[in-house]
Amino acid sequence: MLMLARNFPQFITALKRNWLVPLMVAMPFVSVFWSVGPSTTLRRAIGLLFTVLLAYVLATRFTPRQLLLIAFATFGTCIVLSLLIFLVSPGLARMPTDSAVRGIFIHKNSLGWYAGMMILVSTAVVMDGNRGLRRAALILLMAGGACLFLSGSMTATIATVSAYFLIGFYSMLQRIRGIGRIVFVLFFVQMFVGILLLLHEFLVPFLEVLGKDATLTGRVPLWELVDGQIADHLLLGFGYQAFWTEANPEAWIIWSKIQWMAPHAHNGFRDTLLSFGASGMTLFALMLLQALRQGAALQCRDPRYGWLWLNVFTVVILVMNLTETIFLIQNDAIFILFTTAIIMFSLYNPVVASTAPGRQLRAPARSPTAELQIS
Repeated sequence: MLMLARNFPQFITALKRNWLVPLMVAMPFVSVFWSVGPSTTLRRAIGLLFTVLLAYVLATRFTPRQLLLIAFATFGTCIVLSLLIFLVSPGLARMPTDSAVRGIFIHKNSLGWYAGMMILVSTAVVMDGNRGLRRAALILLMAGGACLFLSGSMTATIATVSAYFLIGFYSMLQRIRGIGRIVFVLFFVQMFVGILLLLHEFLVPFLEVLGKDATLTGRVPLWELVDGQIADHLLLGFGYQAFWTEANPEAWIIWSKIQWMAPHAHNGFRDTLLSFGASGMTLFALMLLQALRQGAALQCRDPRYGWLWLNVFTVVILVMNLTETIFLIQNDAIFILFTTAIIMFSLYNPVVASTAPGRQLRAPARSPTAELQIS
């Protein structure tokens, strides 16, 4: 709050340019009135509020390239410490139930997520062309790959592969002009939908042929039960993060059927529906669609400013939420960066300031062509 006070004009501008984000933050507080666990919802809503306020600080205080360096240092520290603890105390660095490595994190999936983010950020630093950081980026790129392999996280692996496809997509999108850009986007969207349909129809048989767990580690039966609960509370949901609590009898019904206490739906979209129903999901979807459109426009308009990695990062988080829950999680570094990207896209998105051609208003006190000089 003190940091926001120092950047108050930029904060107000960010609020005005994207009213969907404050509305989304208000939803958890409003859901207290119909929540099955009002005290839990209120407490976690306050945590989400300050989490998003930190995202506003990052979005108004730093440029995309500066934010890249912050992410590079943050994820890099986590990856290096995870490898160090694995070398010093392998037993402590592994999961208690199997040989997968969790590093400094509680669970192997968390290490996989951070390793995937490390690979993306390191690749972005290498592509940025700064020779002073290229060697460190290559080293951390290999370290991230090692942690991703040791964690055995399939979600993080799929997200990392998706990141490289998205780098190619946004790089080509920036080079194409006119009607060709529209055709390219439509082709990509149709291809993405086709892949999802193929996965829906043939993923389970494919996993069975390979001898893998066709239930995606229990996710498939969990999703079937969760979908039934979503349908029963379709309009408003159960209240923000109130469903997966011991005070909710519907959660116990699911836990008894799957024989394990799932902490969430392992799907960010389903958990959003559980929290807010179709009303909140509609608002959340509008916020995402606007961010994707604005981010792509910024990348096409000024690719040298560092928008590529933020665009790729945003879509990668959407991919990760197909099998994990990262949306609207308080005190989570990945969600903070995700929200920061959404705020940045709207903050830097040009708006007409006058009728004079070529005159536009951008983010206050920030030039869109400014470069961060790194010594």
